Amino acid sequence: MKMEQPRFVIPSSEVESMAKNSNLTVLQLLPTLVPSAKALARPPISQYHVGTVALGASGRVFLGCNIEFPGVPLHQSIHAEQFLIANAALHSEPLLLHIAVSSAPCGHCRQFLQELRRATDINICITTSSDEMLFKPISHFLPNRFGPDDLLHEDVPLILEPHHNGLVLCDHSNAGVESNGWADWTRALEAAALEAANGSHAPYSGCPSGVAMMDCDGKVYKGSYMESAAYNPSLGPVQAALVAYIVGAGGLRCD
Repeated sequence: MKMEQPRFVIPSSEVESMAKNSNLTVLQLLPTLVPSAKALARPPISQYHVGTVALGASGRVFLGCNIEFPGVPLHQSIHAEQFLIANAALHSEPLLLHIAVSSAPCGHCRQFLQELRRATDINICITTSSDEMLFKPISHFLPNRFGPDDLLHEDVPLILEPHHNGLVLCDHSNAGVESNGWADWTRALEAAALEAANGSHAPYSGCPSGVAMMDCDGKVYKGSYMESAAYNPSLGPVQAALVAYIVGAGGLRCD
């Protein structure tokens, strides 16, 4: 029997239907979805599973989980909240309104959330706290915030907003070289990586970058660099591409 693939995005119509069938409001529904997100986590190093869900302005719900990679430095790990934001960006979600998470966001993620437009309006619910089902503004978790407002003009696009970095590839066409499958794959990857770089959020360093990967079926997954005003919580393009792969493939195998 074929198992149903886990989903990382729930359409708005289904979100409303789920809430109605559960006799809940959409906001009340969010914490009930956190266990499903937590089950998707793959933390072989810490063994600490984190799941998070968010309601977007579009009415869709996005899932995120933490991912760790044995044998590589810990800063290559993907935090659940960063996975969530990369997932929302992947699906062109313009704004996140409410977030429910299984554990209190670490300082790394509290800072990364500041890169979102109207971050101070985002409300967070920690489902394992004594105030379960209670949403609190992000300022409760990170008072005296430091973020894009301190460094950027208000017109500079933030994460989840369209970016056009104006990058182009140097002309290195293989004139006279017979086209083959490998050359076609290379061009597809180059085009995807360029598109990801042009969509990356790098206003502080001025170094946009993107990564593209291809799986065994020839499907391409791309990731855009997402920079933080505090530098350290930035999400690299490789991690963003891995989020695209996990979401597109319906989860990450642990065997």
